[in-house]
Amino acid sequence: MGNRLFVSVDLDGLAEAVADVQDLFADASGLNVTDPDQAHVTLFFLGDTDPARLDEITATLDTAVAEADVDPFTAEFGGLGVFPSLEYISVVWLGVESGDDQLTALHEAIVPRLVELGFEPPDHEFTPHATLARMEHAGGKDLVQDTVRERDPTAGQLRVDEVRLTESVLTDAGPEYHTVERFEL
Repeated sequence: MGNRLFVSVDLDGLAEAVADVQDLFADASGLNVTDPDQAHVTLFFLGDTDPARLDEITATLDTAVAEADVDPFTAEFGGLGVFPSLEYISVVWLGVESGDDQLTALHEAIVPRLVELGFEPPDHEFTPHATLARMEHAGGKDLVQDTVRERDPTAGQLRVDEVRLTESVLTDAGPEYHTVERFEL
Protein backbone atom coordinates (compact mmCIF):
# COMPACT_ATOMS: atom_id res chain seq x y z
CA MET A 1 0.00 0.00 0.00
CA GLY A 2 1.20 3.49 -0.82
CA ASN A 3 0.86 6.85 0.81
CA ARG A 4 -2.66 8.33 0.84
CA LEU A 5 -2.04 11.81 -0.60
CA PHE A 6 -3.97 14.96 -1.42
CA VAL A 7 -3.18 18.54 -2.44
CA SER A 8 -4.60 21.21 -0.16
CA VAL A 9 -4.72 24.72 1.19
CA ASP A 10 -4.77 24.44 4.98
CA LEU A 11 -6.83 26.67 7.27
CA ASP A 12 -3.96 27.26 9.67
CA GLY A 13 -4.96 29.54 12.53
CA LEU A 14 -8.71 29.14 12.01
CA ALA A 15 -9.22 25.97 14.11
CA GLU A 16 -11.08 27.76 16.91
CA ALA A 17 -13.41 29.51 14.47
CA VAL A 18 -14.01 26.24 12.59
CA ALA A 19 -14.83 24.52 15.89
CA ASP A 20 -17.30 27.31 16.69
CA VAL A 21 -19.08 26.67 13.39
CA GLN A 22 -19.10 22.93 14.08
CA ASP A 23 -20.77 23.66 17.43
CA LEU A 24 -23.89 24.71 15.48
CA PHE A 25 -24.33 20.98 14.77
CA ALA A 26 -23.50 19.69 18.27
CA ASP A 27 -26.96 18.18 18.81
CA ALA A 28 -27.20 16.49 15.39
CA SER A 29 -27.06 12.75 15.93
CA GLY A 30 -25.26 10.76 13.24
CA LEU A 31 -22.90 13.60 12.41
CA ASN A 32 -19.16 13.05 12.93
CA VAL A 33 -17.22 16.31 12.95
CA THR A 34 -13.74 16.55 11.50
CA ASP A 35 -10.74 17.71 13.52
CA PRO A 36 -10.82 21.53 13.26
CA ASP A 37 -7.03 21.61 13.58
CA GLN A 38 -6.84 19.74 10.27
CA ALA A 39 -9.34 21.87 8.33
CA HIS A 40 -8.32 22.37 4.71
CA VAL A 41 -9.56 22.91 1.17
CA THR A 42 -8.74 19.88 -0.98
CA LEU A 43 -7.55 20.90 -4.43
CA PHE A 44 -6.93 17.33 -5.66
CA PHE A 45 -7.13 13.88 -4.09
CA LEU A 46 -4.43 11.51 -5.35
CA GLY A 47 -5.31 8.51 -3.16
CA ASP A 48 -2.93 5.65 -2.46
CA THR A 49 0.32 6.55 -4.17
CA ASP A 50 3.59 4.69 -4.57
CA PRO A 51 6.19 6.57 -2.46
CA ALA A 52 8.67 6.12 -5.33
CA ARG A 53 6.55 8.66 -7.29
CA LEU A 54 6.97 11.50 -4.77
CA ASP A 55 9.76 13.25 -6.71
CA GLU A 56 7.72 13.15 -9.91
CA ILE A 57 4.61 14.42 -8.12
CA THR A 58 6.38 17.25 -6.30
CA ALA A 59 8.08 18.41 -9.52
CA THR A 60 4.72 18.34 -11.31
CA LEU A 61 3.00 20.28 -8.52
CA ASP A 62 5.81 22.81 -8.41
CA THR A 63 5.25 23.48 -12.13
CA ALA A 64 1.45 23.50 -11.85
CA VAL A 65 1.40 25.95 -8.94
CA ALA A 66 3.83 28.25 -10.78
CA GLU A 67 1.74 28.05 -13.98
CA ALA A 68 -1.44 28.89 -12.07
CA ASP A 69 0.13 32.33 -11.64
CA VAL A 70 -1.75 32.96 -8.38
CA ASP A 71 -0.18 35.48 -6.03
CA PRO A 72 -0.63 35.16 -2.26
CA PHE A 73 -4.20 36.16 -1.42
CA THR A 74 -6.67 36.46 1.42
CA ALA A 75 -9.49 33.92 1.55
CA GLU A 76 -12.57 34.40 3.69
CA PHE A 77 -14.37 31.34 4.99
CA GLY A 78 -18.07 31.31 5.78
CA GLY A 79 -21.46 30.00 4.82
CA LEU A 80 -22.59 26.39 4.95
CA GLY A 81 -23.35 23.72 2.38
CA VAL A 82 -23.75 19.98 2.00
CA PHE A 83 -22.89 17.26 -0.50
CA PRO A 84 -24.59 15.84 -2.42
CA SER A 85 -27.90 17.55 -1.49
CA LEU A 86 -30.02 18.67 1.46
CA GLU A 87 -32.23 15.63 0.93
CA TYR A 88 -29.32 13.17 1.12
CA ILE A 89 -26.52 14.61 3.24
CA SER A 90 -23.13 12.94 3.17
CA VAL A 91 -20.85 15.89 3.97
CA VAL A 92 -21.43 19.24 5.72
CA TRP A 93 -19.01 21.95 4.68
CA LEU A 94 -17.80 25.50 5.30
CA GLY A 95 -17.74 27.64 2.18
CA VAL A 96 -15.30 30.13 0.74
CA GLU A 97 -16.76 33.64 0.49
CA SER A 98 -13.74 35.29 -1.12
CA GLY A 99 -10.62 33.77 -2.61
CA ASP A 100 -12.63 31.09 -4.40
CA ASP A 101 -11.42 32.32 -7.82
CA GLN A 102 -7.79 31.83 -6.78
CA LEU A 103 -8.51 28.41 -5.27
CA THR A 104 -10.31 27.41 -8.47
CA ALA A 105 -7.37 28.64 -10.58
CA LEU A 106 -4.99 26.51 -8.52
CA HIS A 107 -7.30 23.49 -8.84
CA GLU A 108 -7.59 23.98 -12.61
CA ALA A 109 -3.81 24.20 -13.00
CA ILE A 110 -3.15 21.13 -10.85
CA VAL A 111 -5.78 18.70 -12.17
CA PRO A 112 -4.58 18.27 -15.78
CA ARG A 113 -0.97 17.90 -14.67
CA LEU A 114 -1.77 15.12 -12.21
CA VAL A 115 -4.18 13.44 -14.62
CA GLU A 116 -1.28 13.35 -17.14
CA LEU A 117 0.62 11.36 -14.50
CA GLY A 118 -2.19 8.79 -14.43
CA PHE A 119 -4.23 9.96 -11.44
CA GLU A 120 -8.02 9.80 -11.66
CA PRO A 121 -9.69 13.09 -12.56
CA PRO A 122 -12.30 14.37 -10.12
CA ASP A 123 -15.78 13.00 -10.77
CA HIS A 124 -17.54 16.18 -9.65
CA GLU A 125 -17.37 19.91 -10.20
CA PHE A 126 -14.91 21.74 -7.94
CA THR A 127 -16.55 23.62 -5.07
CA PRO A 128 -13.98 25.26 -2.77
CA HIS A 129 -14.88 24.19 0.79
CA ALA A 130 -13.56 22.81 4.07
CA THR A 131 -15.31 19.67 5.34
CA LEU A 132 -16.87 20.21 8.77
CA ALA A 133 -18.53 16.83 9.29
CA ARG A 134 -19.66 13.59 7.69
CA MET A 135 -23.15 12.20 8.12
CA GLU A 136 -23.09 8.57 9.29
CA HIS A 137 -26.87 8.23 9.64
CA ALA A 138 -29.85 10.52 9.19
CA GLY A 139 -30.80 10.87 12.87
CA GLY A 140 -29.87 14.56 12.95
CA LYS A 141 -30.78 15.34 9.36
CA ASP A 142 -33.54 17.83 10.24
CA LEU A 143 -31.22 19.84 12.49
CA VAL A 144 -28.50 19.87 9.82
CA GLN A 145 -30.98 20.96 7.14
CA ASP A 146 -32.39 23.76 9.32
CA THR A 147 -28.93 24.98 10.30
CA VAL A 148 -27.67 25.03 6.70
CA ARG A 149 -30.79 26.88 5.54
CA GLU A 150 -31.00 29.39 8.38
CA ARG A 151 -27.46 30.13 9.55
CA ASP A 152 -24.65 31.96 7.77
CA PRO A 153 -21.61 31.69 10.04
CA THR A 154 -18.19 33.09 9.29
CA ALA A 155 -14.88 31.53 10.26
CA GLY A 156 -12.62 34.43 9.38
CA GLN A 157 -9.92 35.31 6.92
CA LEU A 158 -6.72 33.51 6.05
CA ARG A 159 -3.68 34.64 4.12
CA VAL A 160 -2.99 31.92 1.54
CA ASP A 161 0.62 31.83 0.42
CA GLU A 162 1.20 28.13 -0.25
CA VAL A 163 -0.28 24.87 -1.45
CA ARG A 164 0.61 21.63 0.33
CA LEU A 165 1.03 18.02 -0.66
CA THR A 166 -0.38 16.21 2.35
CA GLU A 167 -0.34 12.61 3.51
CA SER A 168 -3.40 11.24 5.28
CA VAL A 169 -2.68 8.42 7.71
CA LEU A 170 -5.83 6.58 8.78
CA THR A 171 -5.90 5.75 12.49
CA ASP A 172 -8.55 4.42 14.87
CA ALA A 173 -9.01 7.99 16.12
CA GLY A 174 -9.50 9.31 12.58
CA PRO A 175 -7.14 10.56 9.89
CA GLU A 176 -3.92 12.34 10.77
CA TYR A 177 -2.47 14.73 8.20
CA HIS A 178 1.24 15.34 7.61
CA THR A 179 2.68 17.88 5.20
CA VAL A 180 4.92 16.19 2.64
CA GLU A 181 5.84 19.28 0.62
CA ARG A 182 4.97 22.98 0.39
CA PHE A 183 4.63 25.00 -2.81
CA GLU A 184 4.81 28.77 -2.40
CA LEU A 185 2.54 31.04 -4.42
